[in-house]
Amino acid sequence: MAENDQAEKAADRDAPPGKKRFKLIVAVGAVLLILVTGGSIWFFLFRHHDGEQLAEAPPPKPPAFVDIPDMLVNLVGAPGERVQYLKVKVVLEVKEEPQVEKIKPALPRVTDLFQTYMRELRPSDLNGSAGLFRLKEELTKRVNAVISPDHVNAVLFKEVVIQ
Repeated sequence: MAENDQAEKAADRDAPPGKKRFKLIVAVGAVLLILVTGGSIWFFLFRHHDGEQLAEAPPPKPPAFVDIPDMLVNLVGAPGERVQYLKVKVVLEVKEEPQVEKIKPALPRVTDLFQTYMRELRPSDLNGSAGLFRLKEELTKRVNAVISPDHVNAVLFKEVVIQ
């Protein structure tokens, strides 16, 4: 065994300087990799957050709602067809409660715009969920134009009946 150790040492001494340098770089790299890995594990798993307290975000305020009076309008039909009616119960969703008081004085104008728009609809305009989505988008756009600079988040349907 002693002869093998002496033979290795002799081989190391006789090795070219580039090979010794490469072994040294690999050894240093391995040690650095172990240290970085250990430090990362400690940082993410074992470090305690004693003095730090995360600032909790305040809970979001619930939206406020404004009821619009029920509306019943007749839909446009071809001559000779039976008359169809649209009954709608609508609620406006606003961001905060103070906006409700700003919107209430404009409710007659909002109701008028809604009815004027809906009286021009045909039954085919309201077919399927896409038709109701378009109606919702149009009503939202119209109410936002009336109450500007305030803003309504959405027009929500409580009831939609086509008869």
